[in-house]
Formats: sequence, C-alpha cells, structure tokens
Amino acid sequence: MTVRPLIAGLALAALTSMTLTAAPAHAGDGDPKDAGKVSVELARAIAGTAKYHYEPLALKDGFVPDAVCVESPEGGMGFHYINEANIGSLDPAKPAALLYEEKNGKRKLVAVEYLVYDADQDLGTDDDRPTLFNQPFDGPMPGHFPGMPVHYDLHVWLYKSNPNGKFAEWNPRVSCPEE
Repeated sequence: MTVRPLIAGLALAALTSMTLTAAPAHAGDGDPKDAGKVSVELARAIAGTAKYHYEPLALKDGFVPDAVCVESPEGGMGFHYINEANIGSLDPAKPAALLYEEKNGKRKLVAVEYLVYDADQDLGTDDDRPTLFNQPFDGPMPGHFPGMPVHYDLHVWLYKSNPNGKFAEWNPRVSCPEE
C-alpha cells in the first residue's frame, strides 16, 4: 500500500469516528434520535467524499470542474466540481458538487453541495423542498446560468470550519485566488 491511500484511510477513519461521537448542536432540536440520524448521515457524507481530497479521484469519478471561483461579500464557496449523475441525489455519500478552495496553486476540498431540481419549476411554491441532515434545502432559486432549472441546494462544510454554520451557503473563511 502506498503512503497516500494509507494516510487517506487513516484520515477517513478519524473523521468518521469524530462525526459519530459529536453530533451538531442544532442537529435534532433536542431529539436524540434526530441528532443520531444527522451524525450517521454526516459520517456517510465523509465516507463517500473523503477520497476526493485527492483531486484526480474526483475527476476520475465524473466530477467536472467549473473554471469560475464563486465568491461574494458574504464569503466564498470556491470552485465547484459537478457530477451530473448525482443531481437530485439525497444520498449523503453522493453530492452533486464538491467545493474546492485554491491556495498557492493547489486545490483543497472544503465542502460538498447537494442539488435537486424543483419539480414544478415555480419559484412561488416550495412544497417539494427536500431535506437532508435534518436541514431544509435553500430555494427554490433560479438557475445560476442560462438553461439551469429552478432548484434547491444545500451546502455542507465538511472539511473547512464555517463560523456561519456547517450548512451555511457562504463561508467567510473561503476566498478565491487573486487574478
């Protein structure tokens, strides 16, 4: 076994054990069953995505990088790597997007994003709003580029702490590289 897979495996085991023992404070609004379910879902998300710390594996598995780094006055998201096969997935291990931050020419996995198209494509209704990790998705919102359907999305800052919360859209600790 080479060093890189060994380190990745050890990191995955450590992250999974930490996630299983430390439920988010807001996970269940006081209901231990909800907190436990959220912890299990977060552990599944980590188990399914930790290998993508090594960016070539994301590319190999069908995640396509967008050339644009996403940033706003509220913070950043980084570069989105989209896997169209995972759009609509509510499986914690299969996010539609991986978010990478770039520093010194190297990309680092910081978050995942789940994306579900709105069934009726009506911005005025939300009766089909999905939830995952006991969190309602943001939206419905218009597409971010021409031809993209109305959708819901949920960001999960699995790999970089976010002072706004694990499920916040923007992370003030993420920035885009200077042009």
